[in-house]
Amino acid sequence: MTEGGFVMLGDMSTLVADAAVSQIEFVIRPWSLGWVAVAGSPHKGVRLVHLADDPAKLLAALKSRLPHLEFTEAGEIVSDWADQIVAQLESPGKTANVPLDVLGTPFQKLVWNALCTIPPGETLSYADVAERIGSPKAARAVGLACGSNPLAPMIPCHRVVRSDGSLGGYGFGIDRKRTLLERERPR
Repeated sequence: MTEGGFVMLGDMSTLVADAAVSQIEFVIRPWSLGWVAVAGSPHKGVRLVHLADDPAKLLAALKSRLPHLEFTEAGEIVSDWADQIVAQLESPGKTANVPLDVLGTPFQKLVWNALCTIPPGETLSYADVAERIGSPKAARAVGLACGSNPLAPMIPCHRVVRSDGSLGGYGFGIDRKRTLLERERPR
């Protein structure tokens, strides 16, 4: 199921992956804002998307985020998913038909599911997201969940801003966050 070009997480209980996977495939692709690394299993889906300016740093970042896994070069399926993700990043109107292998705490998954309901080109504050998930005092915890999102921008944490409307933080840089939001806005 998609919403505004991004995969909806739906019932998170059905998407929580079996953490027993020991190998994961990865691929690194260029895009207009740097480089994107995609790691996943053809049997489970994409587990991690990471953005950077330097492709040499991406494999180290993947290994840091998924230290318990052995990385192998992506086959056809994961490579195709990476191509779809890059196409969606370049043109937010395109939809990536990519299964997501989502791992996280119940609170993180609740937040990430809420992020997938924010339409492209629109933003909510951390406090708004906290309110939406029924935890109005959890704006900081929402920020932490956004910061630990392994599938940004597939799970669009770039659509969350500070209460004053300023962009706030983004693990892949404020300029990327700004550009992603600009690309999503209707023309």
